[in-house]
Amino acid sequence: MAKTDSNPTQNSRRSFLKQTGSAVAGGSFLAGSSFLITGTKASGAIDGANDRVRIAVAGLNGRGQAHIAGWAKAPNVELAYVADPAGKVLAKRMDSLASRAEGKLTTRGIGDIRQALDDPTVDAISIATPNHWHSLMTIWGAQAGKHVYVEKPMSHDIAEGRVVVEAQKKYGVVIQHGTQRRSNAGVAGLHEALKSGKLPRLKIAYGYCCKPRNGIGHEPISDPPADLNWEHWKGPAVIDQYHANYVPYDWHWFWETGNGDLNNQGTHQLDVARWAIDDDQTHPTRTMAIGSRFQWDDQGVTPNTMFAMAEYPNGQMVFFNVRNVNYEGYERQVFNEYYLEDGSIITGEGNYKILRPGASKAEPLKLDQGHVTPGGNWNAFIAAVRAGDPSMANGNVMDAHYGCVLGHIMNNSYRLGTEVPFSETASDFGGNEDAIEHFGRLHNVMSEGVGISGSDAKYQLGPMLTFNADTERFEGERADEANGLVKDANNPGYEVPSVDAV
Repeated sequence: MAKTDSNPTQNSRRSFLKQTGSAVAGGSFLAGSSFLITGTKASGAIDGANDRVRIAVAGLNGRGQAHIAGWAKAPNVELAYVADPAGKVLAKRMDSLASRAEGKLTTRGIGDIRQALDDPTVDAISIATPNHWHSLMTIWGAQAGKHVYVEKPMSHDIAEGRVVVEAQKKYGVVIQHGTQRRSNAGVAGLHEALKSGKLPRLKIAYGYCCKPRNGIGHEPISDPPADLNWEHWKGPAVIDQYHANYVPYDWHWFWETGNGDLNNQGTHQLDVARWAIDDDQTHPTRTMAIGSRFQWDDQGVTPNTMFAMAEYPNGQMVFFNVRNVNYEGYERQVFNEYYLEDGSIITGEGNYKILRPGASKAEPLKLDQGHVTPGGNWNAFIAAVRAGDPSMANGNVMDAHYGCVLGHIMNNSYRLGTEVPFSETASDFGGNEDAIEHFGRLHNVMSEGVGISGSDAKYQLGPMLTFNADTERFEGERADEANGLVKDANNPGYEVPSVDAV
C-alpha cells in the first residue's frame, strides 16, 4: 500500500527501520508473490494469489503459539512474520516453524512489529503481546492499513480503547477482538432471544472467572536478560525497574502491564455478560468493586478475589466474581449466569438450561442458533479481511471497547478502595440486595474454603463510581481520582496518540 509522509507514525517507523536495518532472526527469508490491499485504506479488500492473506504475529509465548496454530489451519493464509523482543523466544519459534516447513520457510522472524507494518504485502497483524501493547499496536496497524486481530483485552485503559475505536473508523480496517465466544452461534442465539422478547427480560448478567492459581513469589530487581530488548518490551508502559516476574507471563498481576484476572481470562466472561445487556446500552453509569489479594504473600498487586457490580441506565446489571486462590476442594467456575426478572436463572454456554420459578430442577432451554460470521474466530476474521468488511468481525471494535471499559471501571473502583474488615457485611452495595447476596456467597468461600479470617485479612472496598457514558469520564464523588486512571502514562516514542491525532 502506498504511504504518504504526512503521517508522523509512519515516519517514525521509517526512522526505526533505518536505525535497526533488516536483521532477520533464524536466517529465514521471505519468499513468494506480492499480495496487496487494494483500493483505499477504508476498502481493504484482498487481491492476488487467489485471495491469499499474509499475516504477521506479534508476541510468541502462550497465546502467540495459539495464533500461529490458528492461522496455520486457515485456508490460504501465509504467516509472513513472527515478532518478539525476546531473542530466545523468537529463535525457538523460528526453529519450530522451520522444522515444519521442510526447507521451504517463508516466514521472517523480527524483533519489532513495525518492520512488518512497513511491508506493503502484509495484509493483517495478529497481536498476542502483553496487555499494555494491545491498543498502541492496533492503532499502528490501522494507520498502516493493516487489518488487526487483537487479543483480549483490546485496551489497557479506557482512553486508549476510544482511540482504537476512532482509528478503526478513520482507516476502515477490520479489527476483531480475541473473544472467541463471539463466534459461538449458540451464545449469540441466547442473547438474541433475551433481546427479542422470547424470554423474560434480563435483570442481571453474571460472569465468573474462578480459576485455581498460585502466588508468584518475589523476584529481586535485576538487569533484564541479555536476549530481551527490555525497552521495547516495556514499550508504552512506564516501569522503573526490571524483575523476573514481568516476563514471560506474570505481568498480568501488575497494573502497569496487566489488568488482573478480571480483564484477563475474565474479559471473555465480561464480554458475554455485556453482550446480554440491551443493545441500546453502551457503558454502565454506576460501578463498584470489593476484593483483595488473599492467601499469597507475593509480589503481585492485582486482586485475586473480587466481587464487582455495574448498573446500566436501563436498570440492567452486570455482576462479576474473581476467585483465583487454590485450596483442597476448590470449585473451578469460568462461565456466565443470567438472572431474569421473572425469577428464572439460565446457565450454560452455547447449550443452556433454565431453572424456572418454583421448579425443583433446571430444564433444557431450546433456542435457535444466533447470527455470527461462520468459521470460528480465526476463519471469521479472515473472511472479514477478504471482504474488507469490518462488520463481519465476530467481536468488532465497538463490542470490544464496551466490554473492556466495563472491566476497567470495575478495576478503577477497586484501585481507589480503602481497607475494611473482612466481613460478610463489608459493604451494603448501595442497598442492592442481589449484590449483598452474591458477595455473601463469595465471602463464605473465602472464609470457609480458604480459611481466611477477620483477624489476619481485610477487604479493599472501592467507592461507588459514577461514569458518564457519553464523555467516558467519571463524575461526582471521587471523580478526580478516578479520572486519573482513565489514561496511563506512556514512554517517549511509544505514546498512544490522542483521538484528534490518530
